[in-house]
Amino acid sequence: MERRTVDLEGPVHYVDFGGSGRPIVLVHGLGGSHVNWLAVAPRLARLGRVVAIDLAGHGRTPSLGRTATVEANRRLLGRFLDEIAREPAVLVGNSMGGYIVLTEAAAEPDKVAALVLVDPAVPRAPGAPFDRRVLAFFAGLVLPGFGAAMMRRRARLGPEHAVRETLAMCCVDPSRVDQDVVAAHIELARERAGYGSVVGRDFLVAVRSLTARLVRPKRFFAMVETIRAPALIVEGERDRLVRVEAARALAAARPDWQIEVLPDIGHVPQLEAPERFLAVVEPWLRERVAVSRRASIQ
Repeated sequence: MERRTVDLEGPVHYVDFGGSGRPIVLVHGLGGSHVNWLAVAPRLARLGRVVAIDLAGHGRTPSLGRTATVEANRRLLGRFLDEIAREPAVLVGNSMGGYIVLTEAAAEPDKVAALVLVDPAVPRAPGAPFDRRVLAFFAGLVLPGFGAAMMRRRARLGPEHAVRETLAMCCVDPSRVDQDVVAAHIELARERAGYGSVVGRDFLVAVRSLTARLVRPKRFFAMVETIRAPALIVEGERDRLVRVEAARALAAARPDWQIEVLPDIGHVPQLEAPERFLAVVEPWLRERVAVSRRASIQ
């Protein structure tokens, strides 16, 4: 695992997990970073060259005058693919990262060989229930003034509390997450605490831009129809942030895409159940890589 930085109108941090062949680019979710993939990236590197990007305003990639909106980070991902992947890549996106890789596949299809959508942020399915705690949290974030107050409170509680609070919301059972991986999240959160108030501002920019897009389902599904790349949807059955009904609605809109629902798992299966995640993703990716190799030979 090597930490690297590339200049894309400002520094962009990423981690190269090694491997060779087809690029596999891992894209984290809201408030996440490359450490969200530590439990699965080394195994995925058996199938291709694996890199995990830190989007602008996340991880070790400072915004530095750039914006952390989902569209800006989609464009940043496109430039990253040009500079680092340099050929059509498999994009693996979790949560907000799932939304971003979908939009990248629609905007620049020649850069995308396949998609793995891990509990992707997609519009709520009609009639699906709400989780009251999650609803209250995100409603607070989008309110002017109140969202900033929530970020200040989060900063006062400290990095370790913030990490454990996030895992409690994202996992059915946070104790399943490997403790070394939890420690890596806490270490990075402590580092980011030194960045100051910009961390909270970037988080609010990202969540508000994502929310504004997810409340327009017709536009979203019209975009999804245009995507040429094959896709695998991996969804935690007990995801509180993106309900399983929403993932099934996405699969229904694209019946050519495969969906796998993991029982008793939440929003981040790559952290909570890495072996079960890999048991689904590895064979699917292996087939996609084999298909792409046969196509290149022909």
